[in-house]
Amino acid sequence: MAVITKAVLRLHLLCLFYAIGSFVWGYNVGILSSVLVHPGFVQALGKPDASKKGIITAIYYLGTWLSYVFMSQPIADFFGRRYAALIGAFVACFGSAIQAGATGSPTSAFAMVIAGRIISGLGVAVVSTSVPLYQSEIAPAGQRGKFVVMNHIGFVAGLAVGFWVGYAVTFWSDDWGTYVGWRFSIAVEFIPAFIFMIGLPFLPETPRWLVEHGKFEQARKSLFYFREGSYTDEAIETEFAGIQKSVADFHATGLTWRSLFTEPTLFARLWRASLLQFMAQMCGATAMKYYLPTLFKALGLNTRLTLLAGGIESTLKIGCTVIEMLIIDKAGRRLTMTAGAAVMAFSMLINGALPLAYPNNANKVSDYACIVFIFIYSLGYSMGFGPAAWVYGSEIFPTSLRARGLNLSASGGAIGSIIVAQVWPVGIDALGSKIYFFFMAINLVCVPIIWLAYPETKGRPLEDMDELFGGKPLRVRRLSEDDEEEIGGLPSKAAPQAVVGPERT
Repeated sequence: MAVITKAVLRLHLLCLFYAIGSFVWGYNVGILSSVLVHPGFVQALGKPDASKKGIITAIYYLGTWLSYVFMSQPIADFFGRRYAALIGAFVACFGSAIQAGATGSPTSAFAMVIAGRIISGLGVAVVSTSVPLYQSEIAPAGQRGKFVVMNHIGFVAGLAVGFWVGYAVTFWSDDWGTYVGWRFSIAVEFIPAFIFMIGLPFLPETPRWLVEHGKFEQARKSLFYFREGSYTDEAIETEFAGIQKSVADFHATGLTWRSLFTEPTLFARLWRASLLQFMAQMCGATAMKYYLPTLFKALGLNTRLTLLAGGIESTLKIGCTVIEMLIIDKAGRRLTMTAGAAVMAFSMLINGALPLAYPNNANKVSDYACIVFIFIYSLGYSMGFGPAAWVYGSEIFPTSLRARGLNLSASGGAIGSIIVAQVWPVGIDALGSKIYFFFMAINLVCVPIIWLAYPETKGRPLEDMDELFGGKPLRVRRLSEDDEEEIGGLPSKAAPQAVVGPERT
């Protein structure tokens, strides 16, 4: 019988608490799909067409892209993973408050929604990277995938609640409900965000961030807190020495964030993580998050039923993501992502072909089959790209560059989301169901790319990723006393030598 140690309990509870931050992120995404079809919102913005709705959706990802490139990393590295998440949640709520308060003429209301969406994107980007950073940096190597997937469980739970709140608001149909309902549904986000922000200051910081900032005793206590009862004191000290040595070795190389672009072993990680995030959105996921009620409506469901179906679909995603949490450290990252992409491609094929064979909702069985395969698509995403892209990106970079690397790679996802958010509504209007074939092709292309170009990372300590990405023998020199002092007082037994850079061939 498995013993639940203090470390096991603490890791699960802390990663679940951090998932509240991801819940805020997911709710921020999920609620918009119901807001876009709410009669009060449509009236307030002067009946926005598909192009304007696309701008409202895509502009959010402009905010996330700006934050990923310029804001999230400095905040996470300077303030720590905890306070970065707090700052991000606060900014996201500020943006949501502007959206909920959109008033005046349709033009001014539209402008307020756009401003609020950009600001929300800035904050959500900080949350969406600081949460998996925290989870990956406190988790043992063999269980890292499971704990980081909790980030996505929080996200899909927020997505689902967003749909259910949107569905509930449809019953508030009097004049006051028409005016206030969509504003209230946006403001619900403040409740979990408040709980999240209040709790964060009381949680321990990650040992890797503390070592990076020279706080060795705090780092040792933090690591013991996360390993107590599951590992011997000797094993914990060995892991701590490995973290210290990894950070000290990297500092001694003199590499900076620019090295992500100039050093082959680091760039090999950056382009893979960035492409992975890009593919995770170009597979059609952004469209499914935002335009699901519209897609269901095209299959013959009324507005209320579309939101109900969206709530059910998003709720099923939670179960699928829990399954992914249980298998990702056994099956690995590559297998789950390639299998998920294949499932999504087949689902896109069905949704593209059946409406062409039976146009204008002529065959109810065909329409219901399309709805079922939208659900199957969600299964593929929730057990593939959805969580695994964040797991992979959060674990492959060195500690000193992990925040910068994850944020730069996440900006690739923001670019993909902007493209999809603009292409999908216009494509549906112009091409109908044929647009599904475009995304089917993207999913099919993803399968060999992932299988052939992405090394498997399951079970590897964060400090042992170098050899997977073209790492070469490192030239070393003896540390002088000044060097040891500069690195931060690392004990000489833990790091008798300093790395000065990758060996050139």
